[in-house]
Amino acid sequence: MTRRLLTAPVIFFATSLAIPFIGRAQTFKVEKFDIKGEGGTDYVAVETATGRVFVSRGTHMMVVDGATGKVLGDIPNTPGVHGAGIATKAGHGFTTNSGDQNVTMFDLKTLAVIKQIKVGPGLDGIMYDEPDDKIILTNHSRPIGTLTAIDPKTGDIIATVELEDTAPEGAAADGKGHVFVNNESKNTIQVIDAKTWKVTASWPLAPCEGPTGIAYDKASNRIFAGCNKTSVVVDANTGKIVASIPNGTRVDALGWDPSKKLIFIPNGGEGNVTVVHQDSPDKYTVVATVPTFAGAKTIAVDPKSHNAYLFQPERGPAPAPAPDAPPPPAGRGGRGPQGPIVAAWFIVIKQ
Repeated sequence: MTRRLLTAPVIFFATSLAIPFIGRAQTFKVEKFDIKGEGGTDYVAVETATGRVFVSRGTHMMVVDGATGKVLGDIPNTPGVHGAGIATKAGHGFTTNSGDQNVTMFDLKTLAVIKQIKVGPGLDGIMYDEPDDKIILTNHSRPIGTLTAIDPKTGDIIATVELEDTAPEGAAADGKGHVFVNNESKNTIQVIDAKTWKVTASWPLAPCEGPTGIAYDKASNRIFAGCNKTSVVVDANTGKIVASIPNGTRVDALGWDPSKKLIFIPNGGEGNVTVVHQDSPDKYTVVATVPTFAGAKTIAVDPKSHNAYLFQPERGPAPAPAPDAPPPPAGRGGRGPQGPIVAAWFIVIKQ
């Protein structure tokens, strides 16, 4: 890769299969921007009202213009940051910082920090539940995972709900008083009553394994759960699996464009995105596999611009270990030393 490619947008085109329901092939354009900066990543979040994208970078949160890849600002001092929740109506944003067990509450216009909210260990997932007007956190706490609800206007903690898994991931609301949470280790969706903040059901998701990303479609009353190799569609009334979708590995989020009826499943293992069309509530067709970048496993879709956003740093070779250094531990987190970041790819999929 040349130096010029590291500093300029890189454009790819991905053409779908022939699609009977629109009578022609569909094309996606992929743009890549090197936004620089240090730090790894987890989630990206889009603010539909402005088109800004919030990109987690380990100890800070970068704010990027989704259309151009231009860096607009930065929120510092977010150690171990995982994601951002955007409450446009209240004018506030929130970040989950696992490093200091705080949620940072900030002003959306100025990006100035308003306050730090002490929540506790295991901070990870975050979303804005617009119908219930709550910021929802899913926490990898011990001895059991929890869901935390925060008032987006005041930053006050409204409720904490114990879940059945130490690894709750994505959450989605149906606007009917229910919040759905994917449990990655138990392979279930739990249903929480948004008025009483009590768990009312637990639904098995087989053949899904490791559910992470989630979205809810109001028109069809269906839940989409992004999983490793096989994602699933769930009837939100009954918990029944009505369809399964083949995709790749290392899925850690899921995007949904309701007006286009397109699901975006990011496959970090393969470095691509599986794009799926909802033909009917119980029928789904894979229409494209869009190349992105190896490791890019989270995604956010802007329903206004119809752009999908991903982010992934590119690293150079890892430094050689010292001759007497012990081997890295086995399992998750045992990857050993990492090389320096040589590019920070902000990826835009456009229709």
